Formats: sequence, structure tokens, C-alpha cells
Amino acid sequence: MSAGTSAALNGSITVMATATGPLIPGSGLSLRIPKLRQGSYFPPFLEPRKTTEKALVSVIQAAWIGGVSTRRVDELVQAMGLSGISKSQVSKLCKDIDERVNAFLERPIEGEWRYLWLDAPYLKVREGGRIVSVAAIIAVAVSTDGRREIVGLGIGPSEAEPFWSAFLKGLVKRGLSGVKLVISDAHEGLRTAITRVLGATWQRCRVHWMRNALAYVPKGQHTMVAAAIRQAFLQPDAEAAHQIWRQVADQLRQRWPKLAALMDDSEHDVLAYMAFPFQHRTKLHSTNPLERLNKEVKRRASACPGAGRGGRHLPERGQHYPADRCGAARAKR
Repeated sequence: MSAGTSAALNGSITVMATATGPLIPGSGLSLRIPKLRQGSYFPPFLEPRKTTEKALVSVIQAAWIGGVSTRRVDELVQAMGLSGISKSQVSKLCKDIDERVNAFLERPIEGEWRYLWLDAPYLKVREGGRIVSVAAIIAVAVSTDGRREIVGLGIGPSEAEPFWSAFLKGLVKRGLSGVKLVISDAHEGLRTAITRVLGATWQRCRVHWMRNALAYVPKGQHTMVAAAIRQAFLQPDAEAAHQIWRQVADQLRQRWPKLAALMDDSEHDVLAYMAFPFQHRTKLHSTNPLERLNKEVKRRASACPGAGRGGRHLPERGQHYPADRCGAARAKR
């Protein structure tokens, strides 16, 4: 140090050349940095999160969100010339993702959303050191201008009515409004929650209902019975659909009384969508629009079983439906 300087050396400290050094063994370089009595000296090239490190962290985060297992992430890190990475290290690097996910799930819901799809696939997550099965409620809505978005996600131990009510109240509190039809499977307690919280009509998933109905019929008769029931779905309006439905139920009653009883009890739930515009019905009669999303959530969860993230890191936020398909423009009028 020159004679004109006021600071003096007071030993040195050892640092890693990258902020990921402490997290990823072998990814950093040990350097000795002068320690001054007054002021400080820290080389600018050692500032955390420099370009190279950001790229590495981004790759790891993208792989993790994409459902890549921690073992695969470790192989990826090694392929990049590093010594590897553990599960706990991946969790530390991806901690800020949870904050972004929570911000997304708690964002305000603006505008009116005429149709709401709900489903609850079961996932394996880590809870208290154990692997348990939990219901992951996924809510997707379509606005009056045809925009489809994931509006909510909830994780819970069961599908009881209090769980559904709390989830739906959370959506309403964030601004969900204008819901006229809720499409879902016959989850326990859901119908009561829809009536209490949303005051909307419930459409029972037609696909899942058909599977339940055919369980009362011998396998060799499935094709014939399904074709007879589908005649109701081909009608141009709700009145004709209900009429055909009752006729088919009466025709099947003598041979399969349990099936006929099911048709009697679920008539209005399965045909609720017929009261809505014709051009919307292809999307309103079942939860099929959620099937791809459900499979993706399960795939990503199974890639890292028990990691605790479940289905929280969902695919893209929104997708637009043309107005003539999901009817937003016409529905708005």
C-alpha cells in the first residue's frame, strides 16, 4: 500500500468466486481478499449473481419447474463441468420460485368469468417426513372475452365440503365473479359448496358420469347402452334432451334398474350445460379441458416424488379461447 493512502491492511478473507460456490461443490474458486481497517475492497467481478452464475441457476430452476427429477438435475450439473448438486442444494437455489408462484396464485382476479372448471387429482407429497396423498384442486375459468386462465390451486387432505368452500371463498375474495356454470366431477361436498359460495349451476362431468353408469351394465352391452344415452346429448335444446333422457331411462329400467335410478337422480346435473349457448356446449359438458393440465401436473409431481411441491408449479398462466368457441363475446351480449 502506498504511503499516501489512509487505509491499512488488516489481514485477508477467503471467498468463493461465485455465489453458487457454497451451494455447488467444485463450482467456485477460493480467493484471498484484502481486509482493510477503513473502507472495504471487494472486486466487482465477484459480485453475486453475475452472468455465468445467473445462467447456471436459471438452467437448474427451469429444469426443476419442468418436472426434471433431482437426479437428472444432478446429471445436468455434472455435464456442465461441475461436481454435482444435492436435493437440498436444488431447493435452496429454487426457493425464490415459491415466492413467484404464491404471487401468481394470490393475484387479483379481474373481470367476469362465466364458466369455471374444477378438478382434484391426487398427488404424493412430503408432509412431516412422510409421503402422503393429497387432493390438488385446480380451477380454470373462461372470461366473457374468451380468455382462459388458471385462477386457483389448492392443496388439502380431502375433498370434504369445508375444503371446497374455503377454496371457492378464496377465489371470490380475490375477485372471481359472474360465474354461471361450474363443471366438475362428482367430488364429495363440492355441489353444496358451489351453491353456498357461488350460487352457480353445477354441471357434472359427462365423461365420468358415463363411466359410472356403464358400471351397472355387462361389458358386452356397453356400446349399445352408451349409444342410447348419447341420443339425449345430440338434441338441439334442453327440452328435447330431457325428454329423450327420460325415454331412454324408461327403456332401460326393466333390465338395469340401478342404471335407470342413476339416470333419474342425475338428469339435471348431467344435462345442465344444455341450457347454455349451443356454440359453448362442446367445452362445457365435461372436465376434458383440464385433462392435459392434470396429466402435466401429475408428471411433474411424479418426477420428484415427495418433494413437497406437488402441482404448485403449473404450466403457462393463460390461454385464449376464440370467442366463437368459448362464446365469450356472444355470452357477454
